[in-house]
Amino acid sequence: MRWGRGSFLLHRRAGVVALVLALALAGAALASLCLGESTVAADQALRVVFGQSSSDEFVVGTLRLPRLTVGLLVGAALGIAGALIQTVARNPLASPDIIGVTHGASALTVGALTYGVGSALVLPYWSIAGGLLAAALVYLFAWRGGLHAARFVLIGIGFAVALRSITQLFVTKADFRVAQQATVWMTGSLNGRGYDEARPLAWALLILLPAVLWAARAQRTVVLDDDTATALGVRLSRVRLGLATLGVLLAAVATGAAGPVDFVALLAPQIARRLTGTAQIPLLCSALAGAFITVAADVVARLLFSPTELPAGVVTAAIGAPYLLWLIVNNRTGGRR
Repeated sequence: MRWGRGSFLLHRRAGVVALVLALALAGAALASLCLGESTVAADQALRVVFGQSSSDEFVVGTLRLPRLTVGLLVGAALGIAGALIQTVARNPLASPDIIGVTHGASALTVGALTYGVGSALVLPYWSIAGGLLAAALVYLFAWRGGLHAARFVLIGIGFAVALRSITQLFVTKADFRVAQQATVWMTGSLNGRGYDEARPLAWALLILLPAVLWAARAQRTVVLDDDTATALGVRLSRVRLGLATLGVLLAAVATGAAGPVDFVALLAPQIARRLTGTAQIPLLCSALAGAFITVAADVVARLLFSPTELPAGVVTAAIGAPYLLWLIVNNRTGGRR
C-alpha cells in the first residue's frame, strides 16, 4: 500500500512538473513571436496564431511562427532522444551529441552539400543515414558481450572527434558559398528555417509516436538491474536496441531540420529527471524541457547582439559545456545529486 501511494505521488509530481514546463514553454514561445528586431504586442501575435487578421501578420505569421514551429519540434525530438539514450547507457553523459550521432549526421550532410548531391529536401535523409551509421559503429565497437556504459560513452566521444574532423575536411574542400552555408548549419541555427524543414520533422514525429509510447513503457524495465529484468522475462538486448534506435532516429531527423543544436539532448533529460525525482526519465517532461531550451536559446541568440543574430546552438553550447564539465567531475568523484 505504501508503495502504491509513493508511486502515485511520483506520477503526480511528474504531472505537476510537466504542467510547469508547458507554461514555461508557452512563455518562451510567446517571447519568440513578440521579440526581435521589431517588437510585436502579445495580443497581436496571438491574433495571428489563431488565424485572425493583424497588421503584424507578415512578421509573426511569415517570419517567426514557422521558425518557432521548427524550434518546438527540434527541441522535443532532441529531448526524447537524449532521454532514451541516457536510459540505455545508464549514464548522464550519454547523449546524441556526445556519442557521435549528431556528428555522423553532420558529416554526411556537409559531405552531401560539398559534393552537390543534397538539396534542401534531401538533406534530412542524409542526416538520418549519417546518424544511424555513426550509432551503429559506436554500438558495434562498444559491444563486448554486453553494453558497458563507460565504454559506450568513451568510444562515442572518440567517434565524435573523428567525425567532427571529417566534417571540417569537407568544409575546407567546399567552395566559399557552400562552406558558409555548412558552417552556419553546423552550429545549429533556426534562422531562415520554416515549414519546409518543419513538415518532414513533424511527419517523422507522427510516424514515430507509437514507438515513443512503447518506449515510455519499456523504460520501466530498462532502469531495473539486469538480473531482475531478466527474471521478469524482459529481453534486455532487444529492448535496449529498440530504445537506442528510436533515440538515434529522433536525433538524426532533428539535426536534419536545424543542424546539430548541441547539448539540448544532454540537458533536457537531466532537467526532467531532477525536477521529477525519478530514476526513469519522463519522456513528456524531457520533450517539454528540450523544446523550452531550444526556443529560449533562439530568443536569447536573437536579442543578445541584435541586430546580429547568433545561432541557437551557440547559446546552448555556452550553457551545456560547463554543465558537461560538472557532470564529468561529479562522476569522477562518485558524487550523486
